[in-house]
Amino acid sequence: MYKPNNIIFRSTASLITFILLGFAVYLLLAGHNSPGGGFVGGLTTSAAILIMYMAYGEQAVRKIIPINFTVFIPIGLLVATLTGLGALIFQVPFLTHTFGELHLPFVGTIELATAMLFDLGVYFTVFGTTMTIILTIAMDRE
Repeated sequence: MYKPNNIIFRSTASLITFILLGFAVYLLLAGHNSPGGGFVGGLTTSAAILIMYMAYGEQAVRKIIPINFTVFIPIGLLVATLTGLGALIFQVPFLTHTFGELHLPFVGTIELATAMLFDLGVYFTVFGTTMTIILTIAMDRE
């Protein structure tokens, strides 16, 4: 069983994880207009969680994040599929992108896009798949 003991890595892992999670959110939100999106955001989130696994071990992270990562896979596939099917309701081709604007007080104008929902579905799918694969491989080694 893997028992992490590198004090320098353990002391910086939380900071690295926080930075990576913030960057993953940025990639997810900026993805439909610029480079990034659900795929890269999901991989970045997986990397952040895996750093915590390497620094503190599986039992410690399972106490902090008691999530079965396989649940994210069907949720992501469902969100992405429903986003594509939503276009068919308006008699346009599957996965046709549309957008609108929402005006919020104190915040300003926010663009709402269906591509963002699709990116969210991809994000959940990639995150769930990556974590499931890597943790399955790690458990087989023990």
